[in-house]
Order: sequence, then C-alpha cells, then structure tokens
Amino acid sequence: MKLLLIGGHMAPALGFLSAVPHGTDVVYVGRQHVFEADEGESLEQKTIRERGLRFIAFRSGRVQRRLSRQTIPSLLKIPKGFVQALQILKKEKPDIVIGFGGYLSVPLGIAAKMLGIPLLIHESTLRAGLANKVLAAFADCICISWESSRPYFPQKKITLTGNPLLPFVSSRTHLPLPESKEKLPLIMVTGGSGGSHVVNAIILQILPELLEKAKVVHQTGDAHAFGDYKKLLAKKKMLPRKLQQRYSVVQFIHPEIINTVFAKADLVIGRSGINTVASLLVLRKKAILIPLLVGQKNEQLNNAKLMESEGLATILDQKSLSAKILFTTIQDMLSHKTIETAKWQIPVITHGAEHMMKEVLRCVSSHNGK
Repeated sequence: MKLLLIGGHMAPALGFLSAVPHGTDVVYVGRQHVFEADEGESLEQKTIRERGLRFIAFRSGRVQRRLSRQTIPSLLKIPKGFVQALQILKKEKPDIVIGFGGYLSVPLGIAAKMLGIPLLIHESTLRAGLANKVLAAFADCICISWESSRPYFPQKKITLTGNPLLPFVSSRTHLPLPESKEKLPLIMVTGGSGGSHVVNAIILQILPELLEKAKVVHQTGDAHAFGDYKKLLAKKKMLPRKLQQRYSVVQFIHPEIINTVFAKADLVIGRSGINTVASLLVLRKKAILIPLLVGQKNEQLNNAKLMESEGLATILDQKSLSAKILFTTIQDMLSHKTIETAKWQIPVITHGAEHMMKEVLRCVSSHNGK
C-alpha cells in the first residue's frame, strides 16, 4: 500500500507515521520553507528527510485573512498549485491521500477526488480548520480528535480517533537540556516549529533575570527575517559562565523528542497550538500561553482556555504583553509546585495514531469495494 501524506499540522502527521506498518510506501508532500515569504528550511522537510522518507516540496496559494503584500502573489499561485497537485498524484498513484489540515491540502485533496483516489482528512483542532471544512465534501473519511469537532462535518464520514501524539522517549540522549546540574526548575520556551518572534524578543529582555531563578531550554525557530536564534545565542555568550550553563538555545527541537522535553519541564511558555495543548494536557503540565492573534475564530485562544479550564495554564494577551508581565507571571507559576485547581476532566483519547491507521485501512478497503 502507498500512502501520500499532506503536511499541514506536522505533529499529528508524524505521530500517525509511528503507527504505519513497516514496509509501507510513504511519500510526504509539504512546505519547503518555514513561512511563505521566508527562505528558512521548514522543519517538516528536514524531519521527513531525516526519517528516510521521500519529501515532495509543494507550493500553492491561499486565501489570507489579512491583507498584506503577499495577498495577491499568494492568490495567483492557486491555479499553478492545483495543476502541480494533479501532476504529483498522477505520478505517485497512491492508494490513499491523507490530509492533516492547512492550505496545501486543499488542491491535493480536490485533485485526489477528481482522480478517484480515496481521501482521508484528520482534524486536530477543537472545531474545524478552513481547509478541512472545504475538503469535507470531497473526503471519503474524516478523523476527528475531539467531540467538539463533530458538528462541522458530515456525520456519516466521521470517526473519533483522537490526536496522533508524537512519541515519548525515556532516554536523555540528544535532549537539548541545559548543562547545569543544579536543582532549579526547568522552563521550556517554544513558539512551535516556526518559532515566535514575539516570545523570543521578550525572553531576550529578561533572560539574565530569568536564569537567576531557573534553567531554560528555548526553541527559537529559524525565521531568517528576525534572526532571533543568533541574537539569543549572542546574548548567552555575554552571560556569566554559571548562567550560560543554565540556558540551552536551539533553533529546532526534533519532533521525536519534543514531548520528552515537555515532560521534563516544570513550566512551558509559548503559543497554544492544538498539538502543544494536547501534549500538555496528557502530561498535566503547567503553562503560560500566549495565543496567536491571527487565527480562525480565535482558535489558539480557545485552545488556551481549554488548558485554563483544567487549572493548568495562565493566558497572557499578546497585545498587552510586556517583559515585566511575563516575568511576574513566571515567578507566580513557579511558586506553585502543584496545581490545586486542576479539574482533570478533559477527555484526551490516547493511541490516536493506531486508531487512525485502522481507519485508513478501512477507508481504502471500503473504496476498493465500491
């Protein structure tokens, strides 16, 4: 059997791959660069190639929610992207196309329907992303991670599989932890695979004071436009040796080990993408979440509120965020060793990858039996 995966939400795609039987032919179609107007290599391309899987770089336009200098050029790429999608599928001839949301999945998903190839889409968010809403009419099978997504899709196509989480490993091998062995709390700072310039810039301001109280592992991302990694690395080199040993700054944390780093952290600071939130819920980790301002119907804010409802997170508004506010919040969160208000009521379906793989096999079998 040959699977063609479309990059969108990378974390569930990689989690799903952990359940794919050995010897299965897999090709991954995704973004070559971090952002649409940035030349930094995408983490998904880097990760997929490290796994020894074939990666096909794919570009397509999208409908942007905010007018910018990229709006018109992006729209002009849509027809070309659709033609490329047809070419890829005709050449690869997969048994099934599997989409994980994101604008790249739209032309490939529609092309799959036109060519008679079964299409399965996975929704990792609490509701439904725009791309998956569009593809719902074309999909043969729809996997959802949360019951709250059910109203957004045709009921007869839905299977609740849960979110295919990335694996947890117990070894410290290759973990980007600080050198220091001091018994200090460990803070993990992350803006997701692309990084967050807003978060990075504020950490830069408070880094020396922060390292007086904790050890920090910091994933900056690799967006060339801001150069955050280089700035923070230079800041580290200016610090006293003791503080340098308490700080680990990296561009990427490999998806295979990021949940293990989450598990070792006493506090996580970052955005509130659904895959980060799902992992933190499973691990019952304290977090300071700074939702992205741009998103579908406040998607990241809703994710953060899910964590907050469990007593696990403090939400900070990016519009009013300052170095002082973040530092004060960190101090407050670290001073509470346990979270007495945690309700432990959010159901998180485990073994999502295995459930989804069963649905893939069922979807192919059902399509072939038509």
